[in-house]
Amino acid sequence: MVSSGDYQLLCLENPLLDIQGKGDAAFLEKYGLKPNDAILAEEKHMGIYEDLLQNHNAKLIAGGAAQNTARGAQYMLPAKSVVYIGCVGKDKYSDILLEANREAGLRAEYRYDETAPTGRCGVVITGHDRSMCTDLAAANCYKIEHLQANWSLAEQAKVFYVGGYHLTVCVPAVMALAEEAAAKNKVFILSLSAPFIPQFFKDPLDQTAPYWDYVIGNETEALSYAESHNLNTKDIAAIAKHMAGLPKKNAARPRTVIITQGTDPTLVAVGNNSGADVTVKEFPVHPIDKSDINDTNGAGDAFAGGFVAGIVEGKKLEDCVDMGQWLAKLSIGELGPSYPYPKQSYASS
Repeated sequence: MVSSGDYQLLCLENPLLDIQGKGDAAFLEKYGLKPNDAILAEEKHMGIYEDLLQNHNAKLIAGGAAQNTARGAQYMLPAKSVVYIGCVGKDKYSDILLEANREAGLRAEYRYDETAPTGRCGVVITGHDRSMCTDLAAANCYKIEHLQANWSLAEQAKVFYVGGYHLTVCVPAVMALAEEAAAKNKVFILSLSAPFIPQFFKDPLDQTAPYWDYVIGNETEALSYAESHNLNTKDIAAIAKHMAGLPKKNAARPRTVIITQGTDPTLVAVGNNSGADVTVKEFPVHPIDKSDINDTNGAGDAFAGGFVAGIVEGKKLEDCVDMGQWLAKLSIGELGPSYPYPKQSYASS
């Protein structure tokens, strides 16, 4: 499967505008936030966005996890390889998102909600940590009818990437892509996205599980999965092995579970077609000097972008992991979930 620039990758999730500023422990305490977390905003959090803009020199950055991943994949793939779907409002903020995607060469097919504003994510940077607080707004208004109206994009694509955050929005759209993948032996990739997804959205997550060809998460998301599923272990390799061995709809593809661990090695568990005899491998991350770290917000999205680009190009698993780590390292040197220009060319480590 080599990308020929005919939109072989379709990504679905929640388009958001990141409002990103630097904070401290007192600011986190003010809004009841943890230093390194991702949550959905409640009423008590609604003042954070204006607070960041007025008092913390916040920057407006195109965000939304899978949209970041889509831009990252397009960064590494031929032109017209990636299309992204989600819901926004009819406002200046959706215009900012569209312009960022246009500059990245990413095709966006948004559903425009008539009443809700474009979703926003308050990103509070403290040192190398980032706390994200999301007001979904229009992103929460995605409808299956929009996907059905654009189903030709799904038929054309060979790889689907769905951010787990969308399990809070429109499960029927997620399942439509999952079933299309299983029926036609396409690739279905899901990101766990955040610890609260396995914790509070366990049932829709489990509904998608038989369709996972690849599932991507980090160590805190893996631990949340283990806790919500009563695995009684905090061993990341054991958790990945369990997930890889779950029952699978499309037996023609083994399931692969990828767990990133910051600067610690990336763990990859690969099942076989029967779901038994799972193998676990470790891949050391690309070293990066602390002085080169500008912003870790979006590093996981960037890893997914590079990894998925490798899948689209039909690369070997170890090459996909290397591509993900390469793109994550590039992103860490930028502000927010973005990538350097002029565009850099990937070279295997």
